[in-house]
Amino acid sequence: MTAPTLTDATHGPDARTDDDASSPGRSDAAALATLDLPDDVRTVLTSARSVVVPRSRDELYRLALGPDGGPRFSVAYDVAGEPVVEAEVVRCRNGVSVNYPEDYMRRRDPDCMRIGDDLPSDKPRFADRHGGPFAPVRTETLAWLAEQDLVVVPFRAGGPRFGYPSLGVVPVNAAFFALALADLQGFTTLDDLVAQHGAFAPRSVLYVAPPFRHTHFAGRQVVVHDRTETLHEVFAYNLYPGPSAKKGVFSVLLDIGEQEGWLTAHASSVRVTTPYENETIVMHEGASGGGKSEMCQEIRRQEDGRILLGTNVVTGEPYVITLSETSRLEPVTDDMTLCHASLQTGSGKLVVTDAEDGWFVRVDNLTEYGEDCHLERVFIHPAEPLVFFNLDGVPDATCLPWEHTLDSTGTPCPNPRVVVPRRLIRGVVDEPEEVDVRTFGVRMPACTRTSPTYGVMGMMHLVPPALAWLWRLIAPRGDKNPSIGESADAVQRLAHGGMVSEGVGSFWPFSTGTRVGGANLLLRQIVDAPRTRYVLTPNQHIGAYKVGFAAEWLTREYLARRGGGRIRPDQLVASRCPLFGYTLREMKIDGQLIRPTFLRTDQQSQVGVEAYDVGARILTDFFQAELAQYLTDDLDPLGRAIIEVCLRDGGIEEYEALTPMVG
Repeated sequence: MTAPTLTDATHGPDARTDDDASSPGRSDAAALATLDLPDDVRTVLTSARSVVVPRSRDELYRLALGPDGGPRFSVAYDVAGEPVVEAEVVRCRNGVSVNYPEDYMRRRDPDCMRIGDDLPSDKPRFADRHGGPFAPVRTETLAWLAEQDLVVVPFRAGGPRFGYPSLGVVPVNAAFFALALADLQGFTTLDDLVAQHGAFAPRSVLYVAPPFRHTHFAGRQVVVHDRTETLHEVFAYNLYPGPSAKKGVFSVLLDIGEQEGWLTAHASSVRVTTPYENETIVMHEGASGGGKSEMCQEIRRQEDGRILLGTNVVTGEPYVITLSETSRLEPVTDDMTLCHASLQTGSGKLVVTDAEDGWFVRVDNLTEYGEDCHLERVFIHPAEPLVFFNLDGVPDATCLPWEHTLDSTGTPCPNPRVVVPRRLIRGVVDEPEEVDVRTFGVRMPACTRTSPTYGVMGMMHLVPPALAWLWRLIAPRGDKNPSIGESADAVQRLAHGGMVSEGVGSFWPFSTGTRVGGANLLLRQIVDAPRTRYVLTPNQHIGAYKVGFAAEWLTREYLARRGGGRIRPDQLVASRCPLFGYTLREMKIDGQLIRPTFLRTDQQSQVGVEAYDVGARILTDFFQAELAQYLTDDLDPLGRAIIEVCLRDGGIEEYEALTPMVG
């Protein structure tokens, strides 16, 4: 069988082939031939009509514009003899804007993961959901790819420094997807990977076959994970990169980490330098929409320079504070935080670095010019063209981050995204960092006397490691999560004041393993870092106040100004709800006292003790119902003891006895 034809990104008269002895693509062809690939995968690459292996990001970007180079390009596939458009690509001055005809395709379906193998997993098996084994569908998928023009993207799953050599196999007309994958994981070449690893065997391979969602899955997003001990294959049957190029690679890292005994956290982290030059590393976790991206963003100010902390939802009363100068922010990680075993130093603090080379930034909170000047500068005047999703792109005009695509309802899509390579972010930190504080964010609904809900968390709570583990084990997802499409069951529960658990460190939606296995790894990680401080902070609401992400930003500012300073026991008050650990007796930022009612919501006039207790009971009942599933023989004994405290409504002193707070 002849070797595949290698073409450059122009698809024009200058396309190169293997017959051109001077073609730089010849080394790529040789590299493909030397890879240690499964036989059926090698057959795909040798049988395809053509295979493009981009030798620069610019080549891949030109591929994304389509065969004519723009200005508009429809990504369409034959489905039962009819063309079906999966995406529209528009060439803009600052990149390519990608939009999907269906509202459903503009956000990740939380029920898209399927497990195609027989290794241990608590996730839905392909056979259970689709009436038969995955193997025949895998064979069909590879056969379909073998008939296409392909682009093969080499990358390192886990980032350029610690990543595992991997490949993306994508139809060439969906090169925008390949570009997003390369930007997220870091563009590299086969030559670079071969130079580093020799004739390597990919640790993971991502395949993209869009028409299968119509021919096999009734139009639904489906991403199938087919694992062995040495190869993790991801089959993406859709073109929204969230569940595959983004979270699918997250799944690969979690799978590898479970085998090797380390975790990739669902977290952002930032180095915060105060006006007094004190440095603090804050790592922020939470379910989707829990404030991870926002942790790396500047505090929003009003036109007069003041900061709006919250607005009372009953009276309309605003509460503003004034800060003359805020801390300098230098992002470390944005969403996937690598806690690789080789990084840990035994210092008693968790050491982290970025698991990605680019960020999938959600810009739903940018609604007009000037709301985040630093990000807007990157988006509007990038050093190299970007990839925009769910944003209104006009040919050869600038794609603006606040012009969100309208859903069919006429309302802005809640999940507009921009893929931004880390190298374009000013002040980004490239070296591993020790985490001083791990915060956990929860989207809270408003709580009032007349409409009590679980939205009773104060602005900031300090918790012992045991409670930090419980919150990550449950990872509640609430109030209007914009990042994903909710299942019908989730919509029903959220609409009636309930919660949905994202589970196990909030990385559980992307894990292919078992809940208890992930819970044990997470517990060991927390216990092994006793010098890292643990904090809870809400977003959206604090009791009767609408706060957005202001509480998270001001908590970050407060923690940075305290630095590594010890918080004495007499500065803390046990929270009325034990799950909230401790509350500060008072909180002062830049000489200004935060209202005590923002720390203890039961003291708010629009909430009160009765409504607070109703909300605390909702939260406690939810935790107890979710925790019961972890009580198996495989659970770490310390984890069992912690869960049993919660199940019997134990007090904060019991949690702290199991895992003392340090400092």
